[in-house]
Amino acid sequence: MEPNYPKRIQIAYLPTPIEPLSRLSKHLGGPDLYIKRDDQTGLATGGNKTRKLEFLIAEALAQGKDHVITTGAPQSNHCRQTAAAAARCGLGCTVVLRGNKPDQVTGNYLLDDILGAHIYWAGDRSTKDVVEEVENQLEAMGRKPYIIPLGGSNVVGATGYVLAMKELMDQLVQEQLNIDFIVFPSSSGGTQAGMVLGAQVYGFNGTVLGISVDHPADTLQTQVGALATATSTHLGLQQSPLLDRVVVNDDYIGPGYAVVTETEREAIRLVAQREGILLDPVYTGRAMGGLIDLIRWGAFTRGQKVLFWHTGGTAALPAFAKYLA
Repeated sequence: MEPNYPKRIQIAYLPTPIEPLSRLSKHLGGPDLYIKRDDQTGLATGGNKTRKLEFLIAEALAQGKDHVITTGAPQSNHCRQTAAAAARCGLGCTVVLRGNKPDQVTGNYLLDDILGAHIYWAGDRSTKDVVEEVENQLEAMGRKPYIIPLGGSNVVGATGYVLAMKELMDQLVQEQLNIDFIVFPSSSGGTQAGMVLGAQVYGFNGTVLGISVDHPADTLQTQVGALATATSTHLGLQQSPLLDRVVVNDDYIGPGYAVVTETEREAIRLVAQREGILLDPVYTGRAMGGLIDLIRWGAFTRGQKVLFWHTGGTAALPAFAKYLA
């Protein structure tokens, strides 16, 4: 049964390419590695959130909204892409960032400002409270705000990655390529939920493996499973239970979210120096570091084909310079 996709605006450069990681594969001596380049979706340096925003911004426009509000970490890729999408579509944008304003304006925080977003720092308050406060202020001014959740991870946003799985399956047929595992960073759950549902809808028989960057596996698995099921309903599908298709590895959380360790440092440098591709220290660096470690202890075998789905984020690299240099 084909999903009943809602209206979307086309702001991403699609399809994103699939490239072999031949030199990295040879260096590691394990499976054949490939990469899906969602860092090349094109919106203010690209990233996975652009696929979600095609549906989220379309819904905001359809509802007559004139301003979007979202939230994230100080170096949020999602906030940066939301600010860019809002600018592209003539909407106002407010981003509420966790914690306190840093001394240096760099990385995604700098791009948020350049893109014209109104930036609020939550400090010791919950971002939810600050978002509600901004929403009330805008409504009092006669504006019509639309709330986009953390990471764009609701049924509307996850829809972007259901459609992305169709794109992938079409590419695999065209390239006569069979993939055994898809590996990617997982955090707020929307990307993985869409992939899990899309894998079932479009017949991907391999494993969709999310490397958690911050949440325990059981927590993230429950979150992704619930969102995948809700997205199925949103798209008018009647899918069998999806929780058993949600695979999460939380072995690489380390000291916590956005804390750079040798795992991320090695992965970023290895992929850059073997393939000329940049990863970020929070998401793709951690997920690739996990994949490299899994290869080294034999979780994958020679002859298998593993696709790493690059979710973007390299705009944040300058903000982590002192941990990477």
